[in-house]
Amino acid sequence: MTLGPDELARYARHLVLREIGGVGQLRLKRASVAMVGAGGIGSPAIQYLAAAGVGRLVLIDDDRVEASNLQRQTIFRTADIGAAKAAAAAEAATAINPHVVIEQRATRLGEGNAAELLGGADVVIDGSDSFATRLAVADAALAARIPLVSAAVGQFEGQLAVYRGWEAGKPCYRCLVGNAPSRDGGSCADDGVLGPMVGMIGSLAALEAIRSITPFGDDPAGQLLIADMLYFRVRTIRLEKDPACRCRITTA
Repeated sequence: MTLGPDELARYARHLVLREIGGVGQLRLKRASVAMVGAGGIGSPAIQYLAAAGVGRLVLIDDDRVEASNLQRQTIFRTADIGAAKAAAAAEAATAINPHVVIEQRATRLGEGNAAELLGGADVVIDGSDSFATRLAVADAALAARIPLVSAAVGQFEGQLAVYRGWEAGKPCYRCLVGNAPSRDGGSCADDGVLGPMVGMIGSLAALEAIRSITPFGDDPAGQLLIADMLYFRVRTIRLEKDPACRCRITTA
């Protein structure tokens, strides 16, 4: 696999980075990323991953575009209202970079189909708005030993973490949230969300997916990034592996 003339020009700013270069760009071209949710977090993540030259993007979302999405889901346009999000996002990503293969999965991910939907991915980004979906994604990614980039946003705050719970000393998603099958919490419709917050966290999710494919800098796995833009604060906290977590059984 090589980079063609258009790709050499397109990715020139990556190629001059010592930490990425030609080897890293080829890793991106060979890689597959599954994006769970093509909404607020998925919008910037999909755009940046396509622009970065990730070879295959699998977009998993069963929703349709609504007018209320347009305030923050910048991959969509007014003309997309009523369209399937996976299809509209795929069209936009292809317009950004025709070298990227886009696969649409206009279905809701759950326990029964998570393994199949995520199969073959080198990295999974979870930007879903359902706690049950997040648990299903996390369990399937852990079982398949696929790095999971988990991103969430609410009002003026965002969170981001990378999970590789099968590695010694590294926590999984359930080490953080436990085993509860559901969790009460407000939605964006109920609580509101600042549009640029999802842009910020979604862009960071794309960055961490790229780092998982072609490593550079410090390894973020085992840390939780919390951004509070109401008070202009960004901090990270260390996540410990839960000795009682069932991930120890799953990965034994």
